[in-house]
Amino acid sequence: MRRCLVVNLDRCTGCDSCVAACKFENHLGLGQYWNRVLPVGPSGTHPDIEMYWLPVQCQQCENPSCVHVCPTGASYKDPDTGVVLVDKSKCIGCKYCMMACPYGVRSFNEQEKVVEKCTLCSHRTADGSGLPKCVICCATGARFYGDLDDPNSDAAKELAKYGEESIHRLTDSAETHPATAYILPAEIAAWKELV
Repeated sequence: MRRCLVVNLDRCTGCDSCVAACKFENHLGLGQYWNRVLPVGPSGTHPDIEMYWLPVQCQQCENPSCVHVCPTGASYKDPDTGVVLVDKSKCIGCKYCMMACPYGVRSFNEQEKVVEKCTLCSHRTADGSGLPKCVICCATGARFYGDLDDPNSDAAKELAKYGEESIHRLTDSAETHPATAYILPAEIAAWKELV
C-alpha cells in the first residue's frame, strides 16, 4: 500500500487554501507549516512565459531518509498504509530527521519540543474512508489522495489519465523515491524543481 497525494499542477492557482486548511486541521502554531506552495517562474521571454505553483509537503518516500537517521524510532513508516509518521512520545527533538529530509518539509514544535510533519491527516484517513483536509479544501480540485497500488483510488485514476512524460516526482541524491506525484504536461510548462 502506498497512500499519497497526486497534485495536478495545471489546476493549482497558488491560492494557499491547502496551506490554511492544513494549519487549521492540525492546530499548527505561528510560523509552523506542514505544507507550502512555491512559485516556479516566471521563466522564458515574452510572449512565451511559463509559470506554475508547486505545493510541497511530506513526499511519503518509499525509502525515507528521515526514518533511517532517527535514533529513537520516532520517525517511522506505517506498515499498513506506507505513510511516514512521527511518534511524538519517542521524539527527543534532536532534529536529525529535519536535516535528513531533502525536501525541508518537517518543522519543530517549540512548545512540545518535538518534530512534526504532514500525516496525510491520518486521524481522518487511517481507516481508508476519509480524505486529507487539504484535498477537501482545494478550491480547484488539484489534489487527489489514495493508494497508488489501488487502480480505483482517486490518486491512481488521475495519474492514469496522463502519460509518463507528464508525471513528475521531486528528486534528490539520497534516492528516497517519493510516492507523491505531480502532473504537469509539457504544453503547460517545463518541469523545474525549487526544493
